[in-house]
Amino acid sequence: MEGKSYTKVMIATDGSKHARKAIDAGIQFAKLTGAKLYAVYVIVSAGYTPRDFGWEASLREFLESEAKKAVNFVVDAGRAAGIEVEPLILEGHPADKILEFSEQESMDLIVMGTLGRTGLDRFLLGSVAEKVIRHSKIPVMVVKGEAEK
Repeated sequence: MEGKSYTKVMIATDGSKHARKAIDAGIQFAKLTGAKLYAVYVIVSAGYTPRDFGWEASLREFLESEAKKAVNFVVDAGRAAGIEVEPLILEGHPADKILEFSEQESMDLIVMGTLGRTGLDRFLLGSVAEKVIRHSKIPVMVVKGEAEK
């Protein structure tokens, strides 16, 4: 990282308690470098249909509410540390949208968490962090969360 100027750092959050370690790391990094933070939450659109039988609208409202809580948590944590944070809510496949946003907005670093899934969970669910690491054109800081017991 020596010699590189970091001015735009994305924190990708899923709103979970496991993401908080990544949020803390991103905020500390921004304090050290003077970077502006971008708090990004991706609403997974797979399976969501525009038909409205009643529950779809409720589901959509719930997803948007959770997204706002997640990015506002980062904004509040950043504000408490004296760091500027811009909240953004995207929609689509999380890894794809994180990568797309990082390229379009010329981010210098992506910070995200992982639960460190292994075995069948990882095989079935895939890993957003792993996909981002494999395909990112910029550095990715992955902060390992703690698996629930």
